[in-house]
Amino acid sequence: MAPAGIRDVAALAGVSIGTVSNYLNHPDRLSAAMGRRVADAIETLGFVPSNAGRQLRLGVSTVIGYLAADIGNPHFGEIAQSVQHRAAELGLSVFLADSQADPAQEDAYLDAFAQHHVRGLLVASHHPVEERLALLRRRGTPTVLVGQHAQSPEQPSVSVDEVAGGRLAVAHLAERGCRRLAFVGGPDDVVYVAARLDGARAEAAARGVDLEVIPVAERSLAVGREAGAAIAARPANERPQGIFAVNDLLALGMLQELVARGVRVPEELALVGYDDNEFAEASLIPLTSISRRHRDVGSTVVDMLFETLEGRSLAQMHRVLQPRLIARESTAGFAVRGV
Repeated sequence: MAPAGIRDVAALAGVSIGTVSNYLNHPDRLSAAMGRRVADAIETLGFVPSNAGRQLRLGVSTVIGYLAADIGNPHFGEIAQSVQHRAAELGLSVFLADSQADPAQEDAYLDAFAQHHVRGLLVASHHPVEERLALLRRRGTPTVLVGQHAQSPEQPSVSVDEVAGGRLAVAHLAERGCRRLAFVGGPDDVVYVAARLDGARAEAAARGVDLEVIPVAERSLAVGREAGAAIAARPANERPQGIFAVNDLLALGMLQELVARGVRVPEELALVGYDDNEFAEASLIPLTSISRRHRDVGSTVVDMLFETLEGRSLAQMHRVLQPRLIARESTAGFAVRGV
């Protein structure tokens, strides 16, 4: 059954289409009795007015788009919650899309957002996307890059200092007494993976500790379990004493498998994740993690976009937030045992 339209409302209320239009857009032009007749008809029919046409006529929309790179990753989901909360405070609605880290899907969603005349776009991507965003800006759609530091001085962006995050993780493990460390992550063509590895390598070199790199194809729980099983299968004196996983999903998968195979965490092996997602603290052994400050990222990108929509000049075109180490039990009790 087709949804009720404005003609149906007019017919049921016994008024003209123009009267219904006035009720929706200029209710002060109708008498109280006439307004009640139209309201009753709308309620009876379940009519939902669309403001798309009005927005196009006025050149104003209250809708912004947020394109997430992988909403299955709690990091992007928590940013989305913060985006929606802050947008609502500013009188904006959010259309959310998930590219699932697929460049073709990303392009398709960007086209769809442009066709629907969203007022602005927030874009998180694992891939180079600035040329595409520059084209959207030239066509009149303001954009903010989420989670990457933009290369262009004209592209607003909000990012976290991922190199600093990598250094924080390795510094913490070294300070706990770990001398043999491993970085588990990949692929290294993902911008933030490479940046975290750069930070980890720099800090390991500065502290004179060994850093083994264990590459993985994906950053998921399942791949984390595979990596954990492979590490647990090594002789004790060939295992890393401390592991820095490039995200919490990998870390939690490793944690499950290491414990299941008899490796004591943190007594024998200390483990640090990255993202500080909602499952890190809730794990059976709460996970030490590097916080990417999801709420701050979400509110900041919306504020930057809103300032642009209001025609204000941004005080900072590129805002870089500093990560924080959240220490928990997965590193608290490591003890060097001469292995």
